[in-house]
Amino acid sequence: MKIGIIGVGSVGGAIASRIVAEESASELVLFDTDKKRLRSAVLDLDHAAAFGGGVEISTGYPAMKGADMVIISAGANQRIGESRSELVLKNAEVMRDVVPKIMAHADKKKIILIVVSNPLDSIVMTAQKISGLAPGRVIGTGTMLDSARFRAELSRRFKVSPKSVSSYVLGEHGDSAVLNWTSANIGGLPIQGVTAKEKTEIEGRVRGAAMEIIQGRGATWDGIAAATCALVRAIDNDERRILPVSIIEKGVAYSLPRIVGREGVAATLPPVISADEKKALATSIKTIQKTYKAIK
Repeated sequence: MKIGIIGVGSVGGAIASRIVAEESASELVLFDTDKKRLRSAVLDLDHAAAFGGGVEISTGYPAMKGADMVIISAGANQRIGESRSELVLKNAEVMRDVVPKIMAHADKKKIILIVVSNPLDSIVMTAQKISGLAPGRVIGTGTMLDSARFRAELSRRFKVSPKSVSSYVLGEHGDSAVLNWTSANIGGLPIQGVTAKEKTEIEGRVRGAAMEIIQGRGATWDGIAAATCALVRAIDNDERRILPVSIIEKGVAYSLPRIVGREGVAATLPPVISADEKKALATSIKTIQKTYKAIK
């Protein structure tokens, strides 16, 4: 498998490291506007690859010709006091630069774009519009990481493995995300015994996790790298795995549980939600639409 990564900062670099460690690609092509950082990343990853089966590492858009997937992690991070509308304008410009360059060397019949850049849902919509690919082939990591945080909290609360917990976060990858308590289960059994206070506390930890990590590390990268590589595996192995990814549906990109395989997103599986969750999801979708309008 040939995978491209645009942007090898903290997030893109962590994704590249994990791909090399897991030997998820036979060819890895990197690009970054910071040439010194790009060169350093290639050297470091090349040394890491020597401990495994070996991954061929190269750079530049032309080298991405025939890539199965290209992961877009380039873009600015939100600064303190900066609105999401201001951030989306910056990163929409990045998409206008990088997506045409990717598509100039792409096989449109097989390439899948994976979007990691924020504000994620609006950037998915921007990348899809520019690329002209089918919506199911421009996939944002969506609420995969948010859902993993929800799973982790429930696993600690009930003292079970996260692998036994099924729980999703829906809608925006952002502040308006909706924790889907109604469909959450452990070992297929409905969750019981969680008080309203506990739910509020769990939701607070799920929503506040990114900021807590940023305050200590400056950015989040391990979690999103793991989520991205899980998405890569689902596509590469045609797993038809159900993942809460973001694609455009009815004119707006947002996350719901979706079947992911070699052709991208094959289908959406609407979860069982309460009336309150349905209302919150509608609000979340409107929030995404509002952010995206800033681009137009």
